[in-house]
Amino acid sequence: MMTDTGNRSDQPQGHRERRSRLIEGVLEALPDAIAVTRGNLVTYVNQEFTRIFGYTAEEVHGRDLAALVVPQSRLHETSVLQQALEIEGRVAMDTVRRTKSGELVDVALTAVPYVEDDAATGMCLTYRDIRDRKQRDDRLQHFALHDPLTNLPNRALFVDRLKLAMARRERRREQGCGVMFLDLDKFKEINDSFGHAAGDAVLIEMASRLCSAIRPEDTASRLSGDEFAILLEHVRSISDMSVVAERITAVMSRPFQVAGRTLDVTASIGVALCGKDHGVPEQLLRDADFAMYRAKQNGGGRYEIFDRTMKVVISHQRERERELRQVLARREYALWYQPYFRLSTGILEGFECLLRWGRQDGSYDSFRELLALAEGAGLAISIHRETMAESCGQLHSWLRDRPGAEFNLCINVSGRQFYHPEIVSMVASAVAQADIDPARLMLEIPETVLSESPDTAVAIVGRLADIGVRIALDNFGSGWAPINFLAQLPISLVKIDPRLTAAAVTGGPEAAVLESLLHLGKRLAVPMVAQRVEQPGELAFLRRIGCEFVQGFLFSPAVNSQAAGDMIERNPTGGWWPGLLAGGSHLAPISQERAAIEAN
Repeated sequence: MMTDTGNRSDQPQGHRERRSRLIEGVLEALPDAIAVTRGNLVTYVNQEFTRIFGYTAEEVHGRDLAALVVPQSRLHETSVLQQALEIEGRVAMDTVRRTKSGELVDVALTAVPYVEDDAATGMCLTYRDIRDRKQRDDRLQHFALHDPLTNLPNRALFVDRLKLAMARRERRREQGCGVMFLDLDKFKEINDSFGHAAGDAVLIEMASRLCSAIRPEDTASRLSGDEFAILLEHVRSISDMSVVAERITAVMSRPFQVAGRTLDVTASIGVALCGKDHGVPEQLLRDADFAMYRAKQNGGGRYEIFDRTMKVVISHQRERERELRQVLARREYALWYQPYFRLSTGILEGFECLLRWGRQDGSYDSFRELLALAEGAGLAISIHRETMAESCGQLHSWLRDRPGAEFNLCINVSGRQFYHPEIVSMVASAVAQADIDPARLMLEIPETVLSESPDTAVAIVGRLADIGVRIALDNFGSGWAPINFLAQLPISLVKIDPRLTAAAVTGGPEAAVLESLLHLGKRLAVPMVAQRVEQPGELAFLRRIGCEFVQGFLFSPAVNSQAAGDMIERNPTGGWWPGLLAGGSHLAPISQERAAIEAN
């Protein structure tokens, strides 16, 4: 029943009853649970109270409200409420209450004094069910601190936990901690080749495998992209961390099944144990990151332990990598073209496509060092895709403007590019988009690349030949690949290792080796090119042993596309270097610095 707080003796009985019914009707219609107490005993509850807590009005009337709905852990709130009401006159708080069935319910509680005859005799309490709001808040809190893709803790939560672990280590040295920094190897290639959905599937599986390899007290986190970190607690030495690193390497060795494909995915792992020089989490993370970078430089799929000597070396290398990314972002590179000629006539036979780095002063430098960085940073495939499309487009322009011109264009392909699963489709797409005859295009592959995996190499070369693209074998003689490559594969051109040529000129046993290679090339009808010919003495030797094609700064450096177009325009009149053909030369030997710039 509800006691009318506004009873007055001068009001008619009927009026008081109507007013009481009106008040009770309003209270029953409210969306909040209402409970009124006199002393600590319940005198009134509305229907919403019954809906939330499960108690009917008859079950609670005259009983101690705190004993019914306040959990044991919250009993102290009753006295706090009473004291606060005496001081403030009103209390509002979020708390937890217990239902009849024992379930705990999140509620927003408001309490005000219940006044009778101008005296506070109890409390009027309002409860609003905030379970949905709390769930939303909890979800928002979770999303704020967890990666939405993998559901792992994000960087903010990881750093917070690392900070706590480092603080515990300060208090108790035996409770050491350490960090492992992980980065997937060649992850960009997975996204480029199979799409971002496949990349996301790899990241989700990666998170699952990491969690399976660590202890419950440790924390695995996705920091960003394909970067993960692990906080290991209660470790005393690097050997403790190495055990976990070995487990992670083991779980990563199993192939990933993604979108019906089997992918071999590896990770580079850096390990750093918290020491006295690690004052903040960022310092420990940085050192683990240094070690991870070293693991990636050493081929990936492994872990490295941080030591202080890494800092100087890797800081320099990372600065160079940052420079590379700026060069690529600003498109501060260009394709240049170095020609090769038929030695007997001086006629232009083709070009080798080379990357040049455009300096701020307008000069161009070799891209070799940056290209090696690109390989390690996983950027080589995107560079290759862009240069393949651009060079094929340039070939189309030359052939369109000079109908009937006869020459070939060689494009260098590294080992990582050659064994990329999309190499054939990448080349076929560039040829189709440029609308060129694929027979004019040669992919220049180092001899050592074919030796890495001969069976796979034979299959890839065969697929490239099927789309009409020809193959040039670069630096032949550097690794002494089996001679039967020349007979087994559809090789259209062989470029001799310049070190072999330089050694052969001195008249040692290399001279006989070079002559034998040239003889073999003629027997197999495979043209052979002597590369990096820079001295007149080398030219004289090559003419004497019957070398058919030559390339090098003695004849022409790499030139830009316009100059290369002019050379095509003047071909096949020859006469590029008549003095050299006659056996003499007015050219001075080039400097070692210039030769290094022009070297591929």
